[in-house]
Formats: sequence, structure tokens, C-alpha cells
Amino acid sequence: MFIHFGLYSHLGGVWNGEPVRQGYSEQIQSFAGIFSDWYASVADDFNPVNFNADAVVALAKDAGMRSVVFTSKHHDGFCMFDSATTDYDSVDATPSGRDYVRELSDACAREGIRFGLYFSLIDWHCPYAFPISSHNADFITEQHHELNKAQVRELLTSYGPVSELWFDMGALTPTQSQELYSLVKEIQPECMVSGRLGNDVYDFAVMADNRLPERQLHAPWQSAASMFPETWSWRSWQERGDVGTKVSEKLKSLTDVASRGGNYLLNIGPQSDGSVVPFEREVLMLMGLWLKENGDAVYGTSPSPYRNLFDWGCVTVKGNRMNLILTGVYPEDGRIVLPVKGYHVKSCCTKGVGCIQRKEILELQIGKDMFADMAAPSVIRLDFDKDIEPFEVFAPLDASAVLAWDNAAPDYSYSCFDYYSNYRSTVGYNWVISGRKKVSSFEIIYTQDEIGRKLLLEVGNERIPVELDGMEAAVDILEADVRDVIISPIRGGVFDRPSSWADFDWQSFTGEAPETVSFASRPFTNYLLTAEVVMQSEGYTLLDVYSGNGVELIVNGEPMMKHLNPYRSLLHKESVLLYLQKGKNQVAVRSYNRFEKVASAMVGSGEGKLFRNVVTLPASVPASSGLKVRISALDRTSSHSDCLLHNIRLKAD
Repeated sequence: MFIHFGLYSHLGGVWNGEPVRQGYSEQIQSFAGIFSDWYASVADDFNPVNFNADAVVALAKDAGMRSVVFTSKHHDGFCMFDSATTDYDSVDATPSGRDYVRELSDACAREGIRFGLYFSLIDWHCPYAFPISSHNADFITEQHHELNKAQVRELLTSYGPVSELWFDMGALTPTQSQELYSLVKEIQPECMVSGRLGNDVYDFAVMADNRLPERQLHAPWQSAASMFPETWSWRSWQERGDVGTKVSEKLKSLTDVASRGGNYLLNIGPQSDGSVVPFEREVLMLMGLWLKENGDAVYGTSPSPYRNLFDWGCVTVKGNRMNLILTGVYPEDGRIVLPVKGYHVKSCCTKGVGCIQRKEILELQIGKDMFADMAAPSVIRLDFDKDIEPFEVFAPLDASAVLAWDNAAPDYSYSCFDYYSNYRSTVGYNWVISGRKKVSSFEIIYTQDEIGRKLLLEVGNERIPVELDGMEAAVDILEADVRDVIISPIRGGVFDRPSSWADFDWQSFTGEAPETVSFASRPFTNYLLTAEVVMQSEGYTLLDVYSGNGVELIVNGEPMMKHLNPYRSLLHKESVLLYLQKGKNQVAVRSYNRFEKVASAMVGSGEGKLFRNVVTLPASVPASSGLKVRISALDRTSSHSDCLLHNIRLKAD
């Protein structure tokens, strides 16, 4: 359970008798343009007599929730706890004189529920902080940083065990992020830190509001969901709709999160008097009833063993049991077909489901009645002959193939400077090769940029550390002719990939390329550069790619690389190794400017050599029936940062 409750709750999304329709209601001070002293005076009337921490925790338990995360301080800077750093808190500034963090912490301890805290890294009341901006991702001054550290220390030393610290917003330097992370671990080593602390210094990634990752992540992650997308705190004039529809929506989100390996954080926003909104209470109670019946398909499960998603619903796994949760659309022919290579279904534990296994394919026949009540989705439980591991559904490559980014199955995490630069990072590449009796070594080909990199090569059960030492390779580099460079700003101020990105008509942009690679810009700006790269024959070439704070490269319509550059990088140059076809090729570069008044973007023909290392395996490995190969980085400062291995080429021998 997420709880947004604070001074803003007293206003309920209304200022001067009028609904404030822009933005979230917990940020009404900003969106309504309220003077700081006027907003602070709201505390004079803040007396939520019906806030009952024990009742809230009891509701969380009835809803099937295992923890509570409470807004100790939101962007307005008002502390919902007794702080020695300010009198702008619920104990000193309100008629209630109550410490709501203490009340909830004690209630959670009594009921055996984990207790976590939300803490805003920006503060509109702090005189040493930046003023309110439109984006909530301001830099943090050193005086403000010291205040944040002092308040975090208070929260972690005065309120018992804290399961997670949910930092939010602000644009911290890498040093500031590390100092806060280290402070948390110094006081409470078991407290998990959220990804919105920034700069890849965290224990679990946090998706953008009300968002899920497109695929499973290979890192702990959490999806924070509001009951209504328009707001997190109470909004007195909110249109709430039908309870059953909302239950269906939230159960689908919950099970989708579970099937992708995440944690679901569902928010409530108590009313001005502190009571829970009846609509939200009813939704949670109905979700809890479903979980009492079907919680075995959610709690303690592993994510779906399949990399692909299904229109009919989602999959979770626990041991040898596979749960199919029917939250989607009824299959047109009433059939669900699943590849189950290496497994034999022992029983279908759900009545009314026809189940036939033909070698490696499992076919289920289901009736429309199983999709009749989406507020209480059906679960099909299948027991197999052994514990279920992830299915590698991508096709094996011939053992003689060159293994590269364009034929790999990537592993993902999330990387960021801050909220607006949050994106899905690639942390490893996977392949399966077959067609050769045994493999005894691998050749690794790379560019000068990779010399000195420390990698981990995994072949079957072998884990081999590798340092790239720069031996020259006998691979020819062909010259590329880069023509018709076009650059234009594109809409959107975030680095995360738009859902329509793959469908972009790259040639539709017009505008002359600048004479230099750097030009005047504003922060939160994306630039798209397209170029025609002409090759006289098929083969390897090097391009020099210039960008700002982040870069994405698309080659002939396929995304090749995407990563953030070093913090506050004004101009970042990197060599990119491409294997291009003879004739015309299209290369598109997306340069992201998060911080600067100057942006950079350009692509040109590069120069340099390729290098190689030969890695001999401890023993020859059989590959005739399929051999798993994975490569990742050992030299990343964070396991969430991009591995930057798009230039690597592997070949078995």
C-alpha cells in the first residue's frame, strides 16, 4: 500500500473554491501557483481527526498487501513527522499535533506489516532549495542536501525498521546520490533504496508513474500505481466510475507486475478528515477477496518463463506449478498454445479446461465463461513433472555464426540520472548456438574503445572473467561514405523510448545540419539525426557518433544501442562498429540533452582498428544440442548501468 497523505489532502484539489485541474493534486501548491506563505497557512486548519493508522493497516492486510509506504515528506516540504530540522511539520504546525509517521510505524509493527517511507528530494519550503519549477527535477544545493540527509537520519533512527526508502524527484549529482545511499545503509543496512535516488545508486528500479516495463527485467523493480491516473492524493471532485471496472483494472496490473517479476505498490489518498475514500476501500477489499482465493498465483512466485507476452493474460510460476491468469481477451478459437520443451504436464488443477500435450506443445481448450468476470479473473493451474525454468524461445544460431547485438536476446535493467532520464538499459546479451559437436574457445572482436574492459563470458556452466588487452585482429575495416545528414528537435523531454519510436518515419524530418556538432539548446530536449551511409561492399565499418547526455542509435530500422553518457557530458564521442550491407544504409541517432544549454549530435565516418582476444574454455563444451552463451560487464559501477557491449562480436571455435 502506498499512502499519499499530507497538507495537500486538506485542500482536496481545490483552491479558492475552484478545482485545480492541471497536474496531480498533491502538487497543488505548484499547479495553482500558491504563494509559499499562503500554502503554509493551510497547516493552521489541518486536523484530520478520522485518520486511524490501525484501521489503515488493517485495510492493507485485508487487501492482501504485505507492506505500507507512507509519504513522510512530499514536494511541498511539509513533514508528517516530528522533525528537529524545522517546525514545518505535523506536530509543531497543526492543531492535531500528531506524528503520522510514528502512528503508522507503530501500527505496522503491531500487525507484522513492513513499513516503508516516501521522501521527496525536492522541497518547496526550504529556503536553500531551488524554487518551484515545471518539472520537479531541480538540482539540489549543498545546503538542501544537508537538510535531506538530516531528515533521512531522523526517519531511520526514530521509527523502527524501515523496509524501503522511496526517494522521489530532484536531480542529484552522483556524489549526492551515493552519500544518501551510504547514509541509509549505514543506519539500516536492510532498508532498500528506490531507483529515483538517481545515478544508478539503488537497490530496486522504479518505473515511471503507472507504468510497467515492456518485458521482464533482470533486476528487482517496482511499479507504483495510483487509483486514478490523474492524481495520487485525494481529489474531492474526482470521477471514480464503477468499482468492478477499477478492481479488474488493478488486478490486471497486479498480476502483470507479478508475471514480469516486479513488486506492485498501489496507492490510496485519504480524505481531508483522514478517512479512507469509500470507493478505494471497496476496491481494495474486493482485491483482497480475490487474493484470498488466488494468492498462490501471485505471492512468492517467479515471473513467467516466457519472454513474450500473451493477449489472453499472464503467467507466473512456483516450483513445478505454472499459473495462467486470464486477465486479457478470450482467444478467438478458445485455445491457448504454449511451448513446453523438456517438460511434461502431470495434471491440470482447474476444472473445465481441456489439456492436451503433443511432444513440446501444450494445448488448452477453454470456455468463454472463464473470461466472464474480469473483476475476479480465472486462474488455470498446471502441474509439471519438474520445477519450471525459463524457456529460451529464441531460435538457436549455427555455431559458426558471429554473435552480436542484432542476433542476441538482451537482459534488461533500468538506468537513470533522474526521473526524466530513466530508461531500460541493456545489462547482458544471450545466445544459444548449436550445430557443432564441441566448442573449445571463443574469439572476441572489439574496437579501441573497449580496450581495458573487464567482461564476464558465460558458456554453459562456465563463468570466465575476461580483460580485453588490445591484440590486433585480422579483420578489414571498410570506409563508409556518410551523406545527407539531417537533424531536427523532436517532441518529448524524457529519454525513455516512446511506444511509437519503432514506427517513426525517419525520412520525414527536415532541416539543415549544423556546421558544428554542438548548438544552442534547452534542457529536456531530444534531437533526431538521420544519415545515409553508403558502402562500396558489404562488411565492417566504424562510425564516429557524437551526442550529449544520452544517445540512441538505430541502424536500418533496428535499435542497436541506447545509453546515458557520463554525467553532464557536453560532447561525447564514441566509435561504433557496424556490419552494413552494400549500397545505402540508414543510420539514425537520437541525442538526448537532459541538463545543458548546449546540445551535441553528429555522425561521421570513423577511423581505427579492430582488436581481438581468444578465450580458451577450461574444457571443451558440447554444443550439438544447444549451448547457452552470455556476455556481461564486470567493470560497471552499478549493475543497472548499460553494459556498453554493442561493439562486441563473439565467434565460437
